[in-house]
Amino acid sequence: MSGPRRNRAEGDRAMQDMELDAYLARIGLTDRPEATAAGLALVQRAHRRAIPFENLDIPLGRGISLDPQRLVAKLVTARRGGYCFEQNALFLIALGALGFAARPLLARVWIEATGVPPRTHTFPLIEIDGEEWIADAGFGGSDVPPMRLVAGGETLVEGVRHRIGREPDHGWMLTRDGERQYSFTTDRVWPADLAMANHWVATHPESRFVRMRIASIVTADGLVSLTGTRLSHGDGGGDIADVAAYRAALSERFGIVLTEGEAARLLAG
Repeated sequence: MSGPRRNRAEGDRAMQDMELDAYLARIGLTDRPEATAAGLALVQRAHRRAIPFENLDIPLGRGISLDPQRLVAKLVTARRGGYCFEQNALFLIALGALGFAARPLLARVWIEATGVPPRTHTFPLIEIDGEEWIADAGFGGSDVPPMRLVAGGETLVEGVRHRIGREPDHGWMLTRDGERQYSFTTDRVWPADLAMANHWVATHPESRFVRMRIASIVTADGLVSLTGTRLSHGDGGGDIADVAAYRAALSERFGIVLTEGEAARLLAG
């Protein structure tokens, strides 16, 4: 088994105890979960419901850093969100601090793809009691539960069926109610691979994260999303017309606090 043991030479940095406690507080957990399948599910679910998925630093011209210290400062201390490269990098170092054996993977996202898509998504591979699992805290718009990495494996969560299968050209494929979500292999991913993929996603004109302003979060009542000026929640939603309403929506729905000037720049888009 090509297990997910990590190597500090790959550029990892251990999460300090104070940082781990701050992370757990950020996601609403008071105790440190054990490094078990149940503990993994607990951390992933809490993370998804506390830290919003968002790309707002890109249209604000700030770029996206994967430096662990800056990730803690942004997503934990400043209580902002991020997209997959930020979310799952933070998730990964937290899992390591909790005693999980884990390493990153890269995936091709097939949603709305017209050809073979590039590897623009990352998430952790985790080994628990000799078995490999995937757990994704940073796939916006879809709450993918932790799943054992086995062909034909399925899980049904709130009426949504997730399934892991194999394809001859693309390795493992995760589907959601029969629709392709992303494909991946378990080949080792190095920091340079993540840096390159993150750079493309954050800067390439064809990247949806360059073209769009996005925020979303999973709640007990379902997904809440803000795409451009369109706020959607459950069966409702509507367009946001002014800066004050935009700032209020970001703060009240996603916990993202921006200045009036920042909100105005995003609305001017």
